[in-house]
Amino acid sequence: MGAFKLGSTAKLRDLVEVAENGRRVLLTSPARDRIRGARRAVLRAQASGQAIYGVNTGFGEQASVRIPLEAIRQLQINYVRSHSAGLDSPLSQAETRGLLFLRANEFSRGHSGVRVEIVALMVRMLNAGVLPVVPSRGSVGASGDLAPMAHMALAIIGEGKCTFRGKTMPSAKALAAAGLKPVSLEAKEALSLTNGTQAMQSVGGLSLVRALRVLEASNLAAAMGLEAIMGTPVPYDARISALKPHPGQVRTAAAMRRLLSGSEIRLAHIEGDDRVQDSYSFRCVPQVHGAVLDSLEHAVRVVETEMGSVTDNPIVDGRDLLSGGNFHGQAIAFAFDHASTVTTALGGVSERRLFQVVCAPHPGLTPFLVETPGLESGYMIPQYAAAALASENLTLAHPASVGSLPTSANKEDFVSMGMWGAHKLKRVVENCSRIVAIELLAAGQAVERRRPLKPGKGVAEGLRRLRRRIAASKGDESLSGKIETAHELISKGHFGGIA
Repeated sequence: MGAFKLGSTAKLRDLVEVAENGRRVLLTSPARDRIRGARRAVLRAQASGQAIYGVNTGFGEQASVRIPLEAIRQLQINYVRSHSAGLDSPLSQAETRGLLFLRANEFSRGHSGVRVEIVALMVRMLNAGVLPVVPSRGSVGASGDLAPMAHMALAIIGEGKCTFRGKTMPSAKALAAAGLKPVSLEAKEALSLTNGTQAMQSVGGLSLVRALRVLEASNLAAAMGLEAIMGTPVPYDARISALKPHPGQVRTAAAMRRLLSGSEIRLAHIEGDDRVQDSYSFRCVPQVHGAVLDSLEHAVRVVETEMGSVTDNPIVDGRDLLSGGNFHGQAIAFAFDHASTVTTALGGVSERRLFQVVCAPHPGLTPFLVETPGLESGYMIPQYAAAALASENLTLAHPASVGSLPTSANKEDFVSMGMWGAHKLKRVVENCSRIVAIELLAAGQAVERRRPLKPGKGVAEGLRRLRRRIAASKGDESLSGKIETAHELISKGHFGGIA
């Protein structure tokens, strides 16, 4: 795959390629021309002598204070230093790469007014692997992700810290080691470097991608569990979903049919099965997983719209500088909160199916999938762990976006809290992935009890992929490592494309 050309419309798949897979980015000549055009507009505005926010004024509540021309450069340094008030553990390297990429891509649309030198350095840092150390907490999701992005700006001027080749060091040293030099900031550039929603976009966007991977693994785990309990696939009949044609439901039912196609287990159990219906957690997979799919895909559309937007302030449009509120992250804050809610539900239904496989009585399965009842505990405690994670998600599902607190002496009196929404979504997805990992391990163990009968083709392929990395359990053992490995496989999309 070639380099991503900055200024192009980026999708979440591009964010993943750049942030997680190290895809290079390219600052093209057309992008440079757009950036220069916007910079000329800023310089004209500066020369006009009029008070223009972010160009020759203070910031936030101090926007009415005029700054003399000779103090503009010092204003940039003061701004970046004072706003670098982030706290707690840093963003991951992938999230930081995403932050740099998304901000540089927005600048390349030519509506911010920074110089080409700023964007060029961001591109060189990204491609060389010089990544600012960006504390994860401190953004309220409006006026941009000010604190996190100020730490990015701090690295660009040669202050703060960066990671380079696996080591954390002063930014100036990291830049020098990569053959790069910091830049001095001119009018409006400090504000433009911080006044966007890219930290939220990066953390939340990458979490949405992982949520969709977890959902795909959940379909596999549900199909595997159905085989394990010798349940019926009738609820996945296309005729049922045709009468309630939510797109996600229709697609999920089709995926379940593909996963279960050719099952010898079902064929062997049709006669003599006196169960009329399975529990909701199996019977309603199309309705539940399908609704999750529809909701997550809506969140993806919202985030990709934000990724293709201009979130700066003021915005350069031709010769005009327009002051507005595009830095406000309310749209993606709502999207992250809703994604957390539906992913919490996904983890909840996964835990209920896990319970059915390891605790409910089914022919041929021992309680907790033990080999020697009474002597062993088997999957007893992993089900406890799944319940604990599901409970944690219930708390994390509380929306961040309804919890505004005013900032900047009430000038910024209603904020989105979208960065916290992104962090919550990340944690909810990680918890849900671990729940599904436990379900997948237990269901796989149980399906293997049905041999020599073969499961559906999709289930067999999923089990094959699982066993390539994780061996079946034989007697009691510590399962934490296997659960974490399954979680890692799910997070990286290892079970994608089966159905």
